[in-house]
Amino acid sequence: MMLRPSFNDLIDSANKYSGHPEKPTVQSRYSIVIASAKRARQIVAQSDPAVDDDGRKPLSVAIDEIYKGRVQILSDEDDPEDND
Repeated sequence: MMLRPSFNDLIDSANKYSGHPEKPTVQSRYSIVIASAKRARQIVAQSDPAVDDDGRKPLSVAIDEIYKGRVQILSDEDDPEDND
């Protein structure tokens, strides 16, 4: 079974909307998995999804948000939560 969007499509989309096209924020599948899981946890913690959830699971919603550019993946230098 083929998943949509593919990892490559998701990585390309995340980098396209990152605000830093000359320096890709996401360079590996690992990075996109971590970012998607982090956003899914935010959704579970009652953060309002940036897209309609249509009864989907939080991870599916998070992936859709990233793919559509509704949320941005920040690099480690840009992420205020990781600088504590």
